[in-house]
Amino acid sequence: MKKIIVLSLAIAIISVSCVSKKKYVQLQNDKFQTEASLAETRMQKEALEAEKQVLEDKMGRIESRVAEYNTRINSLKEESDSKFSLDGKTPMSNDTRGKLNATLANVSAAELEGAKNLEDSINVAISHNLKHSISDGTDEQNDDIQITVDKTVVMINVSDRLLFNTGSYQVSKNAESLLKKLAEVINSEPSLEVMIEGHTDPRTIQTGVLQDNWDLSVKRATSIVRILETKYDVAPEKLIAAGRASYIPLVENDSKDNMAKNRRTRIVLIPDMDMFFSMIEN
Repeated sequence: MKKIIVLSLAIAIISVSCVSKKKYVQLQNDKFQTEASLAETRMQKEALEAEKQVLEDKMGRIESRVAEYNTRINSLKEESDSKFSLDGKTPMSNDTRGKLNATLANVSAAELEGAKNLEDSINVAISHNLKHSISDGTDEQNDDIQITVDKTVVMINVSDRLLFNTGSYQVSKNAESLLKKLAEVINSEPSLEVMIEGHTDPRTIQTGVLQDNWDLSVKRATSIVRILETKYDVAPEKLIAAGRASYIPLVENDSKDNMAKNRRTRIVLIPDMDMFFSMIEN
């Protein structure tokens, strides 16, 4: 009996020992995996923190540049606005004011009617002087050349009947005087940029050379550009040729007269501020 009891106790002790050893090994494995997982998590955290720092540094540089740009933009806007103010602080010199007044004295009452402030007066003076510089003064050219000014951008709309025959991109000989005078204006200022835009009416055109109004408008613009460059020595890097087809009309295409108004070449002059003010002088 005693032998049986002793044997049972021995078996129990061995069983407990085996279970405890298995649990120990399992716990050791769990600990190792946990430590490995923790180490990996720390590495990921460090990598994310490093990436976050790089992004924060980059964002800081971007915010700094944006602030610099905004400061510059606001400065330029204030400078631009001041040039057209009526508060007596405009940087226009007394000499330029005198030239402005002299020009406005020759402008018709009809042209001056819409001038409500200094900016409007400057625009009227520039339009008046530029039209007299590039046109021959006839009623026909006065009707076919319209000049508008938006801030410091000068836009000259020339009716196609002064430049081209219907459906053609060959420049009329009647336009040579106008283009010569226009070239003189362009050549007078090295920094001046010029865009020549062709515009058509919506009527469909298709020939052996022209596929549609896009072709016609582009070819008309490039025809003007080539003459300015090859015949009147305008630097080609100052010129841009563009075709707008019929998609930017001045008026509705609901009559022959209105379609004639929409068939035009627009010459966009982008002068620097010094040249812009110099246009005030005849």
